[in-house]
Amino acid sequence: MTISLCMIVKNEEEVLARCLETAYDLVDEIIIVDTGSTDKTREIALQFTERVYDFEWIDHFAAARNFAFSKGTCDYLMWLDADDIILPEDAQALRELRTNLDPAVDTIMMKYNIAFDEQGKPTFTYYRERIIRNCGHAKWAGAVHEVITPFGKIIHAPIAITHRRKEKTDAQRNLRLFENLLKRGDTLSPREQFYYARELYYNARYQDAAQAFEQFLNDGLGWIENNIEACRMLAQCFSALGEHERARQALLLSFHYDAPRAEICCELGYHYFMQKQLEPAIQWYKSALLAPRKETSGAFTLEECYGYLPHLQLCVCYDKLGQTETAIAHNEQAGKLRPQSQSYLHNKKYFDEKQKNI
Repeated sequence: MTISLCMIVKNEEEVLARCLETAYDLVDEIIIVDTGSTDKTREIALQFTERVYDFEWIDHFAAARNFAFSKGTCDYLMWLDADDIILPEDAQALRELRTNLDPAVDTIMMKYNIAFDEQGKPTFTYYRERIIRNCGHAKWAGAVHEVITPFGKIIHAPIAITHRRKEKTDAQRNLRLFENLLKRGDTLSPREQFYYARELYYNARYQDAAQAFEQFLNDGLGWIENNIEACRMLAQCFSALGEHERARQALLLSFHYDAPRAEICCELGYHYFMQKQLEPAIQWYKSALLAPRKETSGAFTLEECYGYLPHLQLCVCYDKLGQTETAIAHNEQAGKLRPQSQSYLHNKKYFDEKQKNI
């Protein structure tokens, strides 16, 4: 198989070389589409490829990505953002994939790691369509949070792309793009409605976000994973607004779509913990420890909810109930998962001093 790496960039002089240095020897050609840089992005891109093109930015990410993909000439098309990197172990896995890939595969899904703990281990991951057969079906859709609908024979490869976000980002950019679409009279797709609600939440417009999430869920057209995440984020909106019972009901609504996820169980545990109802909090945190992962479904996965966070919170709950030994045991379990966690280390010091005074 041959691979065209197709990227869109704008003012990425801080990170573009870092990205391309991890990817240039894994692909057969590199396509860079510049959407209006005013820094040294273009000069940096030319150090890695002659295939650098200009594209007038029209507030539409899918349009830019489709232009980039149209320039690819290889068997498969791959995308990266400029602040992504491919770690050495993932680079080796990609080399092996290229050697052994079933030629019938059309869509290769890969993990996207976008948040990390003290040791650099991923704490927030999900699968994205990453490498797509160059056969005319690889079309991006969506002005914001663009996507290619996976098609044909799909595999989930044990390879991750690591997102190392730049320090400076425009937190309101995506929200502005969505609101410009609405001002023009465009109708948002169910997926766009979900992401629009998320952007409202991220910009602390909790009432507007709650209404947008409720509209998304009431329309009943969303993908199951987005429905579940919408319930979780709707609950966070209500919590921010001080409407705690509505937050609880939003979390429970997620069970309409699928079995309880660890992320939802942790949110419910925290809800009861804040209400000083320790017994139900404990039961929900224990449920989180038993919840199965749904990684290959495309769900957003908060890794800490599948071990570290429930153990840490169970430690606190049992300590408040005076069950010190059980509390210590859960803190030690949390420490095995994140030994450099400040919360774990704080608890350990607290219990060491507590036992000295017995």
